[in-house]
Amino acid sequence: MPDAAPATQTLVDPLDPARARALQATLGLTPSIEAGDPLPPFFHHIYFWEPLLPADLGRDGHPAKGGFIPDLGLPRRMWAAGELTFHTPLRAGSRAEKTSSVEQVTRKDGRSGPLAFVRVRHDIRQRGAICLTEWQELVYRQDPGPDAPKPEAPKAKTDEDLCITRRFDTTALFRYSALTFNGHRIHYDQPYAREVEGYDGLVVHGPLLAQSLMLVAEARMGRLAGFRYRATSPLMHHEAASCCWTKGGTLWVRAPDGRQNMIAEAR
Repeated sequence: MPDAAPATQTLVDPLDPARARALQATLGLTPSIEAGDPLPPFFHHIYFWEPLLPADLGRDGHPAKGGFIPDLGLPRRMWAAGELTFHTPLRAGSRAEKTSSVEQVTRKDGRSGPLAFVRVRHDIRQRGAICLTEWQELVYRQDPGPDAPKPEAPKAKTDEDLCITRRFDTTALFRYSALTFNGHRIHYDQPYAREVEGYDGLVVHGPLLAQSLMLVAEARMGRLAGFRYRATSPLMHHEAASCCWTKGGTLWVRAPDGRQNMIAEAR
């Protein structure tokens, strides 16, 4: 049954163009954004930081649960999916306001044990006008047991019209974590990622994969009106990502062994 979750918070940010240029460089793009320029899709993720004291962080480096996100009694968290509606471009160097609300908390029993899904909505405004609406789906679960089998990942399609290969080494993951103020240890602490959360290496950020797919889609389709994505298996820092696109606006990320890491739709 869904849990009641009325939590709401508002954050304000001036959208410093220098930070946008730093993200462009991290993504291998020429740093060019100046004040007044439209931000590329998904660049808002490097803004609206919520700096917390070390005592207010959980074991994984994220904010401790029980504040804006309720404490669900499950230690592992992942960004499972997202959806965005782009109303009008955000402009660099102009004050913006993000209002966030927890829309729903749902508990389920999965093959690996209890799960909890949290749906969060963000509305971002500039000069009184709404520019962007975003929904995020977060999943919480138990730690894996020592003998727990790894979930079987789906196989990715191979019928793309365009494929761009991207690599995200430890430096890229560090820089993206810093720009998004994301302290989750699975992106920079290999012993923690392997020994506590059971991954084969450092995990490439789900939003970083989504960002890469959005840039591919925008380059082929022009300014996006919306984008929807879902993570289907983690990609490790030592694996190349094949960012695939078809003319209908369907996208996905394929790992070197053929497994599907993410699926998406652009419009």
